[in-house]
Amino acid sequence: MTAISRGDTPTPEGLRFVQLGFGADAVEYEEAWQEQRRVHAARFADEVPDTCLLLEHPPVYTAGRRTDDSERPLDGTPVIDVDRGGKITWHGPGQLVGYPIQKLPRPVDVVAHVRRLEEAIIRTCTEFGVETTRIEGRSGVWVLGDPVADRPSLGGLSLDFDPRTADEEFDPRLNGPEYAPSNAGQRREDRKLAAIGIRVAKGVTMHGFAINVNPDNTSFDKIVPCGIRDAGVTSLANEIGREITIADVLPVVEKHLRDVLENAVLLPRAV
Repeated sequence: MTAISRGDTPTPEGLRFVQLGFGADAVEYEEAWQEQRRVHAARFADEVPDTCLLLEHPPVYTAGRRTDDSERPLDGTPVIDVDRGGKITWHGPGQLVGYPIQKLPRPVDVVAHVRRLEEAIIRTCTEFGVETTRIEGRSGVWVLGDPVADRPSLGGLSLDFDPRTADEEFDPRLNGPEYAPSNAGQRREDRKLAAIGIRVAKGVTMHGFAINVNPDNTSFDKIVPCGIRDAGVTSLANEIGREITIADVLPVVEKHLRDVLENAVLLPRAV
């Protein structure tokens, strides 16, 4: 991919973008987590403005607080347990990760913050010709599949008997490519293009989003991504059918994050 240099991108309204590293300079997860904590403390003390860290990680699985053992890799692949919400996911090459560290009014409205991140990503996808949306009860940004009745059958069975939803003991990790999350587009199912998982401590946000630009989505097949068994994952490259890089997406996502986060009227959650 095109090299992206490290550095700060100042904005006139005070929201700061810090590009930590991409490609050969991808940032190890623990290193980025430590940097998040450092910036979080500085933001709480009003020593820095709202800051969004942007980066790419080497391959890594991370598990939020709600992750079940039945959703982790079966082959013993290491998983880093983290203090964000949500469940297990994968980060790696071809995925643009953003950690907005923003001070919110109290009482904090976590859902409103998640919706703002989703909105910025939805606008970004639109610029690349990909129609995305939210799904009720499932955070993140999604490409909707065909109506259930119009989707191809799985394993020769009617979708009315889809074992992923009808059999509590069914494990898609053990049942080959026809159930793999990375093949959701071929099955014309709902598929997640961007995941969101956050934490708010002392009124300041941490963690954030991961946009699948052009990763190897088969890395998601070792887990139950975000704990969702009846949908899958996709990427911008998969949806538009051509090569696209993080360097292509980076200025677009910065533009929309700036617009959404800086212009939002931050109100405390109604109690």
